[in-house]
Amino acid sequence: MKDMRFRGVGVALVTPFTAESEVDYAALERMVEHVTEGGADYIVALGSTAEAATLRANEREEVLRFIIDRNAGRLPIVAGVGGNFTQGVTEQLGTMNLDGVDAILSVTPFYNKPSQEGLYRHFSAIAQASPRPVILYNVPGRTGINMTAQTTLRIARDNSNVIGIKEASGDIEQMQRIIDGRSDDFLVISGDDALTVELMRRGGDGVISVAANAFPRRFTDCIAKAAQGLFDEADKAFAPLAQACEALFAEGNPTGVKCMLSVMGLAGDKVRLPLTEGSESLRERFAKLVAEYELR
Repeated sequence: MKDMRFRGVGVALVTPFTAESEVDYAALERMVEHVTEGGADYIVALGSTAEAATLRANEREEVLRFIIDRNAGRLPIVAGVGGNFTQGVTEQLGTMNLDGVDAILSVTPFYNKPSQEGLYRHFSAIAQASPRPVILYNVPGRTGINMTAQTTLRIARDNSNVIGIKEASGDIEQMQRIIDGRSDDFLVISGDDALTVELMRRGGDGVISVAANAFPRRFTDCIAKAAQGLFDEADKAFAPLAQACEALFAEGNPTGVKCMLSVMGLAGDKVRLPLTEGSESLRERFAKLVAEYELR
């Protein structure tokens, strides 16, 4: 049986920062409440949208503990645990406090550009070391390497605690090959907000979303329709959100979503270098979209 906790909409939660570039815990608490009240099915902490790569080790631990504490058991929690040094990731899994964490999300190794065999061995080692279920994360636009459908299916077949993949390759046919070849209990989760309805039409299980940080209620309602098989209604519900979703990535992620959250008064737009804040023209674009489509 599929792990139903990770179907629907998971929110790749941002990490808000103060003007001084410290973690803004007051805004982080607002975000937890915002996405929970907005109907999210689960929260993903310490992912790429959370700028985990620029968080110090102690900050990653503190942010994760804070989210778990404020969540208070209401939603399942997925924690990003990945890297490009396999032994380092497995050692981290052996020492990390995973109390309150329901699964881990582990990205393909970046920069090294391993072979498909290397990816298989990397994730097999992580699966063996992880005390929690593992969701794979394929995002070649960030890592420089694409994990093929064949490799994904091989990893899943040989490691029983690998329960799904967040697929952000942008290749819908690759996603279809995973859907066609998977076991009944393996989740195929979109990593691209705009492709989610189409993926679910083909048998996918939902999304780990950036957009749901900003307008969770509107987005989760759309995905709920797709989950019921009401794809025409889901397409209609997504249509007013399409321009906003496109704008979220116009200047990169999480630059775009933080700019949107700032316009909406939920969190500041501060990001840590080497990222930079959204442009004034992007802020104006979001302000118009919020007003036109009532995205608050």
